[in-house]
Amino acid sequence: MNATAYARLDARFRRIAILGEAEGVLHWDWSTVMPSGAAEARGDQLAELKAVCHGLITAPEMADLFAEAETEELAPDDSANLAEMRRRWRHQTAVSESLVTALSKASTACETVWRAARPHGDFKAVLPSLTTLVELVREAAATKAAALGTSLYDALLDEYEPGGSSAEIDVVFGDLESFLPGFLDEALHAQARRPAPLVPNGPFPIPVQKALAQRFMEVLGFDFDHGRLDESLHPFCGGGPEDVRITTRYDESDFLSGLMGVLHETGHALYERGLPRAWRRRPAGDARGMSLHESQSLLMEMQVCRSRAFLSFAAPIMAEAFGHDGSAWNAENLYRLHTRIAPGFIRVDADEVTYPAHVILRYRLEKAIIEGAMEPADLPVAWAEGMERLLGIVPPTDREGCLQDIHWYDGAWGYFPTYTLGAISAAQIYRAALDSLPDLPDAVARGDFKPLLAWLRENVHGRGSLDSTRAILEKATGRGLDLETFKAHLRARYLE
Repeated sequence: MNATAYARLDARFRRIAILGEAEGVLHWDWSTVMPSGAAEARGDQLAELKAVCHGLITAPEMADLFAEAETEELAPDDSANLAEMRRRWRHQTAVSESLVTALSKASTACETVWRAARPHGDFKAVLPSLTTLVELVREAAATKAAALGTSLYDALLDEYEPGGSSAEIDVVFGDLESFLPGFLDEALHAQARRPAPLVPNGPFPIPVQKALAQRFMEVLGFDFDHGRLDESLHPFCGGGPEDVRITTRYDESDFLSGLMGVLHETGHALYERGLPRAWRRRPAGDARGMSLHESQSLLMEMQVCRSRAFLSFAAPIMAEAFGHDGSAWNAENLYRLHTRIAPGFIRVDADEVTYPAHVILRYRLEKAIIEGAMEPADLPVAWAEGMERLLGIVPPTDREGCLQDIHWYDGAWGYFPTYTLGAISAAQIYRAALDSLPDLPDAVARGDFKPLLAWLRENVHGRGSLDSTRAILEKATGRGLDLETFKAHLRARYLE
């Protein structure tokens, strides 16, 4: 008996998923242990994998298979899987294989230069390769926008946030930009009335930091039989549901930065591990876009692991790990340290009050560059002006400015707004979890994350891409994206 059109599409996308997993491991290797001299060869490998996947998804018979599958009687979840396959197919058929290959090689080449240029704040060194990359990104945006019937920016955004709209983002970010300056002043005044937190004295040996991070990863529910922790220049979570790769970076003078990076990435990893097993290696079984992904990392890092409940559990473990005691290591002091507001230059180290300003800046800059309203060469000045306008500070060098993030230099354009969309979603998802599990803070204070993880598995992780982002939020929390819940969270934590 011949397989149905849907079954043939399903088999094709499973092959693509397996190749994507291989690509993910190569990316992890690139960022952690690959020798620098292998960069060009790795670029060729990644480009070839992308070309093979592009060929599989854009093969001539695919259009007929989609047309035939649309006439078949499918279960609701299979229909959702078919819709997601079609979305990806439309993206890939909009661009040629030569453009896909050129983009991949330009991304790895630009990232290679960025890795050398960032420590020295040498934007001029990376500008030529960034300019080449941006030209290709614009070309991809133009061809996809024409095929999808969207704006240039939304064509790229849809790859990271399916169905996302810059018009909607503009409304949310406009509201936030109006709210944050006044709130920041209030929060800083409230903070000034409280005693300044004591800063634990280092140094904090990196092996001890890593052991501590691994212990807390296990507390949160990370499975080391299906993942690992390593170091990289920029923290990330990669791999796939059966092999999750987390990285962080450590500072011997500040253990909190590396630890919070790990807890953040563990939230990503738990989401990946919790995706529906029945839909592994199928589009409907993948994470539902980056705003939900970021909601899971920020829920763990910001909502839970910076709470009094968690720190009452974690403080004695931290003190014991480093062989210290005293007032700097008590739970209340660490809570005030973990929630201290201080406008700074580095996004990944930003507190949750000022963090949205970092994202708003990046969103507006990348949107302007994609649309041709500014050029890559304008980034340093535009960045400094934006930081001064949004946070009242100017980075001393490009290392603390437009060179700090890897995303643009590795080809990820249209990604940045998902960080703050994720922060907003995290607040309302955790609020819903608390409403469902009134004893949740007590469980967290015991180091018991099982109730929270079970709730997330049922209401977020286990839905994969079987629903839209909005539908998942509505089912989990009773409403779509809700900025007011995020504002209420900030008021409760920083003003009361």
